[in-house]
Amino acid sequence: MDSFSLEYLWLIPLLPFLAFVVIALFTRRWARLSAYISILAIVASLVVSAWALLSLVVAFLGHATGEELVKQVTLTWFSAGGVDFPIGLIIDPLTAMMLIVVTVISLLVQLFSQGYMVVKDDHGNLKKDPGYGRYFAFISLFTMSMLILVLANNFLQIYIAWELVGLCSYLLIGFWYDKTYPDGSISPAQAAKKAFLTTRLGDLGLLVGILIIYMTTGSFVFTDVEEAIKAGHLAGGLLTVAMIGVFLGAVGKSAQFPLHVWLPDAMEGPTPVSALIHAATMVAAGVYLVARTFEMFAASPDQQALLVVAYIGGFTALFAASMGLVMNDIKKVMAYSTISQLGYMMMGLGVGAYAAGVFHLFNHAFFKALLFLGSGSVIYAAHHEQDMRRMGGLGKRLPVTMITMIFASLALAGLPPFSGFWSKDEILAGAAGKDQLLYIVGSLAALFTAFYVFRAIFLTFTGEYRGAQGGYDAHGGHDDHGHGGHGGGLESIKESPLVMLIPLILLALASLFSGFLGSPFMGNAFQSFIEKGAELHEEINYTVMISSVLIAVVGISLASLVYYFKVIPADLISKPLPWLHAFVLNKYAMDDLYLWIVNNVVLGFSRAALWFDIHIVDGIVNAVASVIGGFGGTLRRVETGRAPNYGLAIFAGAIIISGILIFGGSPR
Repeated sequence: MDSFSLEYLWLIPLLPFLAFVVIALFTRRWARLSAYISILAIVASLVVSAWALLSLVVAFLGHATGEELVKQVTLTWFSAGGVDFPIGLIIDPLTAMMLIVVTVISLLVQLFSQGYMVVKDDHGNLKKDPGYGRYFAFISLFTMSMLILVLANNFLQIYIAWELVGLCSYLLIGFWYDKTYPDGSISPAQAAKKAFLTTRLGDLGLLVGILIIYMTTGSFVFTDVEEAIKAGHLAGGLLTVAMIGVFLGAVGKSAQFPLHVWLPDAMEGPTPVSALIHAATMVAAGVYLVARTFEMFAASPDQQALLVVAYIGGFTALFAASMGLVMNDIKKVMAYSTISQLGYMMMGLGVGAYAAGVFHLFNHAFFKALLFLGSGSVIYAAHHEQDMRRMGGLGKRLPVTMITMIFASLALAGLPPFSGFWSKDEILAGAAGKDQLLYIVGSLAALFTAFYVFRAIFLTFTGEYRGAQGGYDAHGGHDDHGHGGHGGGLESIKESPLVMLIPLILLALASLFSGFLGSPFMGNAFQSFIEKGAELHEEINYTVMISSVLIAVVGISLASLVYYFKVIPADLISKPLPWLHAFVLNKYAMDDLYLWIVNNVVLGFSRAALWFDIHIVDGIVNAVASVIGGFGGTLRRVETGRAPNYGLAIFAGAIIISGILIFGGSPR
């Protein structure tokens, strides 16, 4: 660590922020220049991040452990009312890993975007999206916000970055804010508001948790809070409540049940944005927060807070995977996949498999970014069609896209030697050793995952091209640039340009090889590094390993029998149980339920509050005002300002007093 100074850490978020300022104020009208500025800034941030990681790895290989692998600096931002508000940075194995994930994925997304954000006009000519410069400005700000969040060493700073990430997601999900759809389905502007408002519910819990932590420990800094918890200043049920509040923030950001409803609709943003949100920024923030505060969660009585994390995560993994089975929009399949995989990560952290949960976060970033960018390549080539029922046979025209997406799908399904196998297997092993119910739930979710991702592969790349056929419901299958998918036969579909294919190839290699960093062949090096050099002596659970591989094989085989070989009818379940298929396709009516709650409970309460305000509060205030006004009106008639009236009043008063003295007698 001696070769890397903490002063350089400030450069990592500062460079993308400067890119945002330069683009927003000066170069936004020059599209290509704006893109180059944004890409150059993230390359520089990646270099500094890699330097920080390399310094930690060198120290780790030199047998540094524990606090020797942690460096941080804390400054007083400002003071008010006797409270010091800190600002600081931390670099440790968890932070260093996340810095690489964020900068690498952001760089590849921005490279891909140079091709994707170019569209054809009505005459077939290529032109950049009208918001091209604005797009790269927002991407830079988004990356900066996530980097500040990752580097924060205190709750106050992480909360500010948390809200900045939410703001940037709002701007990017609603990037095509002027688009609406004739069928009345959710528009980008509505999707952005839905994401912003839904995540605010979780953020309220996070704020309450942070306030409890500060009021009981007197500090926002993570290390100080951990010491205070060890000293017993925050313990018992209050600690559990505080950490569940923190987890609610993660539930919102990482789209865990029941606040998952915003993420599928966030697909209204550009596909590269979806890749960034799902792989490295917003949704990863929730898992990162739980990992960063893991020791605080583990300190709750009987680890009750971790138990909540585990069960919410496990349920979400299965719940979201079931919806992935029936979606027809290729991006929404990947969206539900993300929700499910985030559930896996939460379950891993909740059962105490800290390193496994973080390892899956690392691996997932690469293969999920690949699945989204690969979907973007398909959408771009297929004239911005997103409905898989209008695809088919695209593998003949998009061989590179198909092969790279198969790599990502194998990693997601958990087949060796692809990356997802190594991390998902560890999570399932941790669940098997902690709670058999969670293991069963995780295994069933794995079966669904293997099936739905290869359902998407077979529907998209194999069989006959169905793009010229009609008769499908277009709901949810809108063009990623804001209008309905359109045109042309299979011969009009061409492989995406090289600037889009290079990121796919690099991510495919990462999806194949990144898992080896934490494999037994390398002595579980990744996990040991994340655990700050702790000795790991976990035995390989061959039962879990073999069963997880068999589950993945069964899921892929079933998908091939239904959608490739077609020996099993696709409507085998939906035809005899149409209500069940419709219920799942309608996302278990969760959106309808929330809409009913808003219309009948929230707005009903608002209407009642408005009536109370108008008729009771205003009534009392108005009545008091009327009494005072009437009294004032009477006095106004007395105080005329005319001397004769005052003289008459004095004369009348004198007569009254004289009468009292004459006829009333004097007291004895």
